Amino acid sequence: MDHQYETLDLIEEVTRKDGSKYYEISNIDQNGIAELAANRGYIKRVQILKVNIARTKPLITYEKYINENYHLQTLLNEDDWKNPKWVEWEKPKGKILDAYKMVLKANRIG
Repeated sequence: MDHQYETLDLIEEVTRKDGSKYYEISNIDQNGIAELAANRGYIKRVQILKVNIARTKPLITYEKYINENYHLQTLLNEDDWKNPKWVEWEKPKGKILDAYKMVLKANRIG
């Protein structure tokens, strides 16, 4: 992808429009996009649960997957913050889902 690599360093809880919730490993820039998405009705709510999470191997595995497979919007790009697109990141079974779950478990979330 043609963008700057983003490190992930926080965990947030996202409330979908239907009221169901999920956790996401993110960063402050992506959280800002989520806040805009909530303000515009794409999701109901986002809340940061934990910041400065440890840079473990599972976190790096998940982070690399996200950076390689998704266009990460940024508050520095006017098109992104004027028209945020909400995309719930998939967590494919296997190495990626396991890494995601390990990060949540290590941070006592979920």
